Amino acid sequence: MKRTELEKLKGKTIENRMRAEQRSHAQGQAKVQRREQRDRDRALGLVPFAVKLDAALVGEVCAFAAARNGDLNAAAAQLLRAGLDASRKAE
Repeated sequence: MKRTELEKLKGKTIENRMRAEQRSHAQGQAKVQRREQRDRDRALGLVPFAVKLDAALVGEVCAFAAARNGDLNAAAAQLLRAGLDASRKAE
C-alpha cells in the first residue's frame, strides 16, 4: 500500500471507533432513561400490562384516545373501567 492509502485507512479506523463509541454512549443513555421512566411509573403504581387484541379493536381504541386527549394509556384505562363497571352492573 502507498503511504497515503495507509493514512486513509488509519483515518477510517479512527472514525469507525468514534462512531461506535457514540452509539454505545447513546444506547447507554437510552437505557438509563428507560430505567428512570420505569422507576417513575412504579412509584406512581403503574404496571405494564400486555395483551393481544384484534387490529380493528386497537384502531378503535387509538381513535378514541385521539378524540379525547391523545393519551393511549389514559384512554385504555377509561375504557377498561367503563367495561368493568358495566359488567358489575349486569351481574
